Amino acid sequence: MTIKLHCFGESGNSYKAALALELSGLEWEPVFVDFFGGQSRTPEWRAANPMGEVPVLVDGDMHLSQSGAIQQWIADRSGKFGGDGADKYQVLRWVLWDNHKLSSQAGMTRFLMNFLPEDKRPTEVIAFSQGRLKAAYDTLNRHLDGRDWIVGDGLTNADLSCCGYLYYPEPFGFDRADWPHIDAWLDRISALPGWKHPYDLMPGNPSDRQQGAPT
Repeated sequence: MTIKLHCFGESGNSYKAALALELSGLEWEPVFVDFFGGQSRTPEWRAANPMGEVPVLVDGDMHLSQSGAIQQWIADRSGKFGGDGADKYQVLRWVLWDNHKLSSQAGMTRFLMNFLPEDKRPTEVIAFSQGRLKAAYDTLNRHLDGRDWIVGDGLTNADLSCCGYLYYPEPFGFDRADWPHIDAWLDRISALPGWKHPYDLMPGNPSDRQQGAPT
């Protein structure tokens, strides 16, 4: 049975799970969620996923939300990306750090700067979030100095989690040129066989909302 990932292209959290699936070699397919049309707030969606979140992985009767949990499921199922031996705790540490310090701020800031009407964008909140993001970029950039990967000698869920928002073209205060070790690391990930940009890997693109939702 093919694994289904309910997702949409603009979602960096969806991308973490979709990229892990794509690089794992597991058989899967994306299912478009019309987030901007309100699908994730409908009673039908809440009945299947009480947290009301995206992404959601479905494998038979199992429904699993939260990108970090989905990534761990993929690691257990495929034998990839979880870290070897004690490294698994370092992988988990970085996934939790990303969820709290990096992706949470990047996702919100990108949304406020690009997906709200210009007159409703809270400039003080954006500036505050960008300050927190700068500290997170600095932490990651310093960690990657002299390293190819965040943990160990190869790609893990630590990398797949932390890169989740950093390939998107919309501005949110991240310029790869300012962070050379992050820049080189992102190049290493995108050079992996099977890597795809989020807008190529999942349905849903800002341009779609101007032309009608994808089918």
